[in-house]
Order: sequence, then structure tokens, then C-alpha cells
Amino acid sequence: MNIITKTLKHFHTVNKHRWYVFKYSIKAGIPFRGLIHDLSKYSFTEFWEGVKYFDGHRSPIRFAKIDQGYSKAWLHHKGRNKHHFEYWEDIKNGERFGGFMPYKYIVECICDKIAASKVYKGKDYTDSYPLEYWNNVDKRIALVIHPGIAEFTDIVLGRIAKEGINNSLKPKWLKKIYNMVKKKYIK
Repeated sequence: MNIITKTLKHFHTVNKHRWYVFKYSIKAGIPFRGLIHDLSKYSFTEFWEGVKYFDGHRSPIRFAKIDQGYSKAWLHHKGRNKHHFEYWEDIKNGERFGGFMPYKYIVECICDKIAASKVYKGKDYTDSYPLEYWNNVDKRIALVIHPGIAEFTDIVLGRIAKEGINNSLKPKWLKKIYNMVKKKYIK
């Protein structure tokens, strides 16, 4: 693929992903988060690494990490986008820990997982795929997720797998589950 084709295809992929996040954020009751989701992907650092490692089937970040051992785009992205678990990672008394994410960011994170699944799986997407990816990849990678946030993600993605997106991304239900989990973990 030549550079122009890769640039156009990467731009299309980013826009398609953002469109899905916006669509699901509206359903979930956080439309503004969907509107501003991943704007940093248009920055020089993130966009051009995305073009360089674009293949259309997986995140360019994975290929950058294989090739370079790290991804400048990911380091830039996770430090600017509060819907990523890694944004909330910190150190206390020499131990890494994951902070309890505010409601709007964890719901945006859920919308992000669904959107990424739809974009990269295409016609092979099923509503169980975001949960499968979460269980098989995300939990291994982000070892310092707050246990309450992990539980919330398990519950929501589990319901999406069983009942579908439309029956699951309901603001009233999402807030109820979030508050239940928060009460359990935050004293």
C-alpha cells in the first residue's frame, strides 16, 4: 500500500471509529464525550504513526510496539484521553494501582471497546466480541485496573454479549450498576 492510500484509509478508520463511539455515547447518555472522543488521533504524533503501521485489521499501535518495542502514539494517546484505564494508573508507596474512573470516562471506555470491535471485526462482529477481547487481551495488558472498574466493565460487556447493545447502553441502568460498584469499592 502506498503512503497516500494508507493515509486515506487510516483517516477513514479513525473517523469510522469516532462515529461509532459517538453513536453509542448518545445511547449511553454521554453525547459530549462521544463528540470529543479521540481527537488526539489527529495530532501529528498519533496520526503519522497510525499511517506508518496501518493494515486495516488491527490497531497500528500493536505493530509499532512489535517493530519499535513501544508506540509513541500510544504514549501520547493514553496520557491525554481519560477513557483509558492507563490514564488512571498511579503509584503509591512504590505500588502501581488503578484509580476508580469517573462515570463518564468508564462509559466512554465501554463505547470505545464496542466501536473498536466493530471497526476491526467488520462483518464478523458480534455483540460478544467486546467481552471476548476484554477477557482475553485487555485484562492481561492493563494489570492495574481498579477492581471496581474491572467489575463494572465485566457486568456491562457481559450484558451486551447476552442482550445486545440497544438493551444494554441505557443510561439509567449504567448509572445504577456504576453506583452499585462504586458503593462496594469506595468507602
